[in-house]
Amino acid sequence: MPMFSHPFRKETGATLIEVLVAMVVLAIGLLGLAGLQATSIQSNHSAYYRSQATLLASDLADRMRANRTEALTNAYVIDFPTSSTSNSVTGTSAEKDIAEWLNQLAQTLPEGTGKIEKDGTLVTISIRWNDTRGQIKASGDNDTHNETFAYRTEI
Repeated sequence: MPMFSHPFRKETGATLIEVLVAMVVLAIGLLGLAGLQATSIQSNHSAYYRSQATLLASDLADRMRANRTEALTNAYVIDFPTSSTSNSVTGTSAEKDIAEWLNQLAQTLPEGTGKIEKDGTLVTISIRWNDTRGQIKASGDNDTHNETFAYRTEI
């Protein structure tokens, strides 16, 4: 007859090693989610700038339609001046519209500036800004991270 009168009990529960492995797996998953969140924030920031560029281009197109006579005489044509919030709002109606628009671009978008081209009644409004903060993938050091948005319409 055995010396022990009660049978062996099977051990239950998690061992310390199993708990540590579960914590490591959970930590890796949470790090992945944090990386996705950072990418999402960058994408949303870039999308915000693109939305602002769309609104500002539409605003200028409406100004040009309201002043169609000057718009048809190339009074609105410009080519990417340096970004500045101190453009003088004086002169003709077209010069005032352009100066106000360029000031808005510089205030709303980082290094924001614009270009207006006209071919007959077809107008192309291009807006350029520095989108360094919105870049998701790292690129070469020589890349300027400029983003350009083009808006084409008829006046």
